[in-house]
Amino acid sequence: MGIIKKILAILILVLAIVLIAAYCMPKNYAVEREIIINRPVDTVFNYVRNLKNQNEFSVWANLDPKIKTTYTGTDGAVGSKSTWESDVKEVGVGEQEITKITQGKRIDFALRFKKPMEDTAVGFISTEAVAGNQTKVKWGINGVIPYPMNIMLPMMKMDHMIGNDLQKGLENLKNKLEE
Repeated sequence: MGIIKKILAILILVLAIVLIAAYCMPKNYAVEREIIINRPVDTVFNYVRNLKNQNEFSVWANLDPKIKTTYTGTDGAVGSKSTWESDVKEVGVGEQEITKITQGKRIDFALRFKKPMEDTAVGFISTEAVAGNQTKVKWGINGVIPYPMNIMLPMMKMDHMIGNDLQKGLENLKNKLEE
């Protein structure tokens, strides 16, 4: 019986250490990527503000050719939504809603994931004229991993995991707009 108590005490101690470590670790993540597109800022902004167009260059939307996408509201306006359903795990089920538009500069949106897990995040796409007919496009997503799951944040490598998809999406956008 003494050995069982010692094992139980060690397990409780390990669990306590993990929970204390999680409490001290960051819960927030933010991932951004950017690219220069050889098109005027107005052309780029007017393209990326539409949710239907975003599905043309988004890596996630293109992972499943059978994805079911529904749009509500006036596309490209605050309150418009894109909802998606997919059996592909990396795509899942969720929605994106435009929450704010700074004309010619930035589109902010809410992301609500329902499957394979429930989560929320916020994102943006910004455009900035750099020189002549060149536009810097920045795409970012940030969110919160709740306690105690945040202990996994360093192992999840969110910057690498999400960042690669954002970069590929921006490259798709560049190719599409520079055709």
